[in-house]
Amino acid sequence: MSRLDTRTLKDELTSMDRRCLLDLGHPLLNRVADTFIRAAGVGAARAVSREAYFVTVEGLSGDSSGLDPDGGKRNHFSSIRGDDGQRSLDAVVKTAGKEAFQWGLAAGVYSGLTYGLREARGCHDWKNSAIAGAIAGAAVALTGDAGGHSDKLVHFAITGAALSSAASLLSGIF
Repeated sequence: MSRLDTRTLKDELTSMDRRCLLDLGHPLLNRVADTFIRAAGVGAARAVSREAYFVTVEGLSGDSSGLDPDGGKRNHFSSIRGDDGQRSLDAVVKTAGKEAFQWGLAAGVYSGLTYGLREARGCHDWKNSAIAGAIAGAAVALTGDAGGHSDKLVHFAITGAALSSAASLLSGIF
């Protein structure tokens, strides 16, 4: 083991996969909590960086509708303004928290289900991934703006199952 004062950033990043952030006393709980925390951080960073991008684009050109993937319908927090016309920090924190929760929930559900299915079935294959992806996709749909709209729920479940099983199948090839 290397000394802490001589470790590089690369050493720190590569060792993150081998250690848990929390020890809750059970491998399933450890895995779900660890995955939730890591994915929630990614979700929050994504929300804040997306907002910074749109603030920059609006500041340079005054119009970002051509660059918005929603086709001009912006429903993220840059459209929410405070009483004095400035961006509301509360809205930024609220939306970043919501995306952090969505990403963490999806990752935690997926990770916990793949672990549980592997323990129950005795193997990890594309079927486990498809089931976990479908349930994680449904969880994301339920936390979205439209709530439990049935078309969105089915769409997200199918997409989650397809992406997850494809990733599982392709991981054996590459």
